[in-house]
Amino acid sequence: MLKCDNLHVQRGGKTILAGINLTLQDGEVLAVLGPNGAGKSTLLAALSGELLPSLGQVLFADKPLAAWLGSERAQRLAVLPQQSSLNFAFVVDEVVGLGRLPHASGRQRDSEIIGLALEAADAAHLRGRNYVELSGGERQRVHLARVLAQLWPGQGGQVLLLDEPTSMLDPLHQLATLKAVRAFAGQGAGVLVILHDLNLAARFADRIALLHQGGLHAIGTPDEVLTEGNLQTVFNLPVIMSRHPELGCPWVIPR
Repeated sequence: MLKCDNLHVQRGGKTILAGINLTLQDGEVLAVLGPNGAGKSTLLAALSGELLPSLGQVLFADKPLAAWLGSERAQRLAVLPQQSSLNFAFVVDEVVGLGRLPHASGRQRDSEIIGLALEAADAAHLRGRNYVELSGGERQRVHLARVLAQLWPGQGGQVLLLDEPTSMLDPLHQLATLKAVRAFAGQGAGVLVILHDLNLAARFADRIALLHQGGLHAIGTPDEVLTEGNLQTVFNLPVIMSRHPELGCPWVIPR
């Protein structure tokens, strides 16, 4: 669905990404991991069309991403940046409703979708609140609802790109957010999510892409990627690999 071939990105004369090849499939959660400066956010910016590759290309539904009309692409591809700046005193419903702008589904249907997206993002209780009065974590969940509403209900041929959606959330809402993301992918959308927490990635991702010094060090299932050797090389982190006692997924224990 979303694919990059031999992707290179330069910024300020410096190569940030080099030779990246990956494909995001319908219904898949692909987590992107790597240390600070590895190129994670740059990769997301290139996949969303915010940054143009210096070499290689990004394809969306077998068509160059740059060839898509803005309105058509917005109906099928949504992006949640790491920080969403909005300083107007909008009601939460209006912020989430911004996600419906590419569509012509009507006020009543949009209102229904706004409510459903807020529920999915564990933010239904914020409906009617003033956005600027919310905490950072509450705002993050409202913006998650906004991008969910943009693609609602989620289906094959749609892509959701998320840059550290759990960074401002407490542990309970980190789990709630990734459960919502997992459920959204279960409806058919492809989801690429940048994470820092290795164990959250192991629990919720179908595959993991591990970036290191601007390159793709490893890509595969959590079992294939989260190994003692990979984590030592990429993060300089000695670990013991175990398994979650209930879920059976890999479990990373720093030494």
